[in-house]
Amino acid sequence: MIAIEHLVKTYGAFTAVDGVTLTVAPGEIHGFLGPNGAGKTTTLRIIAGLLQPTSGRVVVNGHDVAGDPEAAKSSLGFIPDRPYLYEKLTAGEFLRFHGGLFGVDGAGIADRVREMLELFELSKWEDELVESLSHGMKQRLVMGAAFLHRPRAVVVDEPMVGLDPRGARLIKDVFRRMSERGVSILMSTHTLEVAEEMSHRISIIHRGRIVAQGTVDDVRRLAGGQDEHLTAVFLRLTGGSGLQEIDEVL
Repeated sequence: MIAIEHLVKTYGAFTAVDGVTLTVAPGEIHGFLGPNGAGKTTTLRIIAGLLQPTSGRVVVNGHDVAGDPEAAKSSLGFIPDRPYLYEKLTAGEFLRFHGGLFGVDGAGIADRVREMLELFELSKWEDELVESLSHGMKQRLVMGAAFLHRPRAVVVDEPMVGLDPRGARLIKDVFRRMSERGVSILMSTHTLEVAEEMSHRISIIHRGRIVAQGTVDDVRRLAGGQDEHLTAVFLRLTGGSGLQEIDEVL
């Protein structure tokens, strides 16, 4: 479970995150949506313990991220938008290194590395340097590393970037299976079709504040449209499409 309470992050006079509150229940896939600069990545980095909030509280699986960061991080899988990989390690070495950081060792690490390589269709590249992998392969490798220690909560920033249709389908299937097993998943994405297809609930953040939250149908009703595509609802809640300005310029 992930619980965020009245989260605020300021940089001088600029407020990047302004009172964000949301909960991701066990087994829930929660879509976290917003335009560029809305505060999504900042929020996710605070959940992962990479940034300190100005105020507010984040609890991951019963552990306060500020008060008990080691326990919180050990139960969390974090996939950033721009992951750092050790390019001179092989895919297998990278997974073993990551597993060791989370206390997966001995006979267990070999089994888990093999399982992750098979799950993410990377077995053929176990002994290849990370630098030689395609972007999509690297993305799948990062996910394998994040899931290797069996986290009970996952935070993922733009999971489908760089994936081909087969890879995207694989990730969707993995997320659904993890959800069925009670894992909480908070997923930030600009691909609204993915959010609409995958999410049990969504939150839309704009200028640091949550402007809508609930099921996709709840958010449609809030925005005043029953049958609209999520893209139209998103644009209405975050400032429109800009078509008038485009027409004026052209």
